[in-house]
Amino acid sequence: MIQAKNLSKTYNGTTVLKIDNLEIQKGESFGLVGNNGAGKTTFFSLLLDLIQPSTGEIINNDFRVDHSESWKSHTASFLDESFLIGYLTPEEYFYFIGDLRGQNKADVDALLQKYEEFFNGEILNSKKYIRDFSKGNQKKVGIIATLIGNPKVIILDEPFANLDPTTQFRLKKIIKELADNPEITVLVSSHDLLHTVEVSNRIVALQKGEIVKDIQTSSETLEELERFFAV
Repeated sequence: MIQAKNLSKTYNGTTVLKIDNLEIQKGESFGLVGNNGAGKTTFFSLLLDLIQPSTGEIINNDFRVDHSESWKSHTASFLDESFLIGYLTPEEYFYFIGDLRGQNKADVDALLQKYEEFFNGEILNSKKYIRDFSKGNQKKVGIIATLIGNPKVIILDEPFANLDPTTQFRLKKIIKELADNPEITVLVSSHDLLHTVEVSNRIVALQKGEIVKDIQTSSETLEELERFFAV
């Protein structure tokens, strides 16, 4: 379980995130939506201990993320291209991540083969450095790298951005398959309401850093969110 308590982040006197209490259950497929500046990436950055909270704390499976490293062994994420190592080829990067997570080359190769369709023949054996790929193909590398080592918590920030429609469809299929595993908790943020609703069983909407909606996904969820953001 992930829990945020009395969590806030302030920059130069301006509070960009304020969450009094938020619990994300084990096995939940959790979607985070909101406009630019709503606090989505700030929340994920706090969850990953990339920035320090101004107040409060986040607990990831009994470990406070800013006081312990133990949560990292079961958590994987991709927020943006800064997570990649541009001077490596995709294969070098995948094997590097595998080594960090206790996976041998055969383990990594088996996972890459499983997601060959997602790569669409554009990633592996290209003999290109990651920095020379398009934004979309860099994102493919980052997303699949999060799956190495069978993490129990997977965090993806704007995973559908810069992907073509076919790849978006394939990514939704991957996320839904992950979400079907009761041992895996998936957190996705996106500007795209439709994609987020399709892959999440719970949606939280942020506005100016605060939770304004927290709903279980149903056939009416997309319409409800569209009405809210249309105002």
